[in-house]
Amino acid sequence: MNEQEYIRSAMQMISLVRCALDGSKPSPELLEQIDSEKLFQVCEAHILTACAAYALESAGVTDKKFTEAKNKAIRKNIIMDTERKKVLERLESEGIWHMPLKGAVLHDWYPKLGMRQMSDNDILFDPAARASVRQIMLDLGFTCEHYGYSHNDDYFKPPVCNFEMHHVLFTQSQEENLSVYYTGIRERLRKADNRSYEYSFSPEDFYIYLIAHEYRHFCGGGTGVRSLADTYVILRKYENQFDWDYIRAELEKLNLSEFESKNRTLALKLFAGDSLSADDSKQLRYYILSGTYGTQEHKVGNKLRESGQSKFHYAAKRLFPDRGFIRDNYPFFYRHKLLIPLLWVYRPVHGLVTDRKRLLSEFRILLRKKRTDK
Repeated sequence: MNEQEYIRSAMQMISLVRCALDGSKPSPELLEQIDSEKLFQVCEAHILTACAAYALESAGVTDKKFTEAKNKAIRKNIIMDTERKKVLERLESEGIWHMPLKGAVLHDWYPKLGMRQMSDNDILFDPAARASVRQIMLDLGFTCEHYGYSHNDDYFKPPVCNFEMHHVLFTQSQEENLSVYYTGIRERLRKADNRSYEYSFSPEDFYIYLIAHEYRHFCGGGTGVRSLADTYVILRKYENQFDWDYIRAELEKLNLSEFESKNRTLALKLFAGDSLSADDSKQLRYYILSGTYGTQEHKVGNKLRESGQSKFHYAAKRLFPDRGFIRDNYPFFYRHKLLIPLLWVYRPVHGLVTDRKRLLSEFRILLRKKRTDK
């Protein structure tokens, strides 16, 4: 499928998601235009297949691929909810403060089960209990995918349970301003009802965190239409209850006021079916072409544009990362600084062995990339 066809199918997907979120039926005109194979491919890229399936079914359209994806999403959500409850109970019983994040909260605000598809469960916990949390996860039958570096430890339990256990929300190498803002976040959390160690954001702080998280991905490899759907869902739930003065003041501290305003405007227009401005359409195109997890091309382009670096300096920083990056991602080498030259050899060799396709793609993009705005 070429880019024009992809965008056309993405706009059809958005129309279906709008119907799923507001409980309306897709028009016959929309249904006649759909190429099922292309629509399915785009929905999968944005993890919005279940939403589209609900909308199609409401119009009496049954498509095996979409129905199977929806049923799979429902099953996965049920399994992940069950496993999350077990994890939260263990954290509670062992006196470790914790808080579910992102989709683990958001999925309950979508109209129907499975509509907000879950990639993983994210839980923030007391960083002092990292080793204890690892043992809890192993006790519960998870295997540890990676541990001891970056902002989260990854665990997996068959058949579909991916858990990201966060000891911090943002690292300094990811985004220094966000890292500083969320340092000591525990003191700003609310205790969950009938729990001693489980916490939650206030609705306002949850929204601010959602925006901050989306911004980090937006400025990296990009983020997809599901992010806009999440924004729309939380706004529909809380917009008239929010303390907007507080939200605006906190966003100013994070330098996220402009991003939030554009993101909110686009989400509300998009899922209300309102006309988009030229700027809205340009921004939407970036979301559409990013997919849920972004693209290497967007990542390289954004890094070059935002840093003002030449391609040579970009490549040099990738090969010889700064100490902040090493601290967050390679703590062994950070603790043994005399060994850092070995890291300069280890990283590219390890990357070529374990992730050759992505690295070669980045190299090819870097060779041809011209700096362009989003």
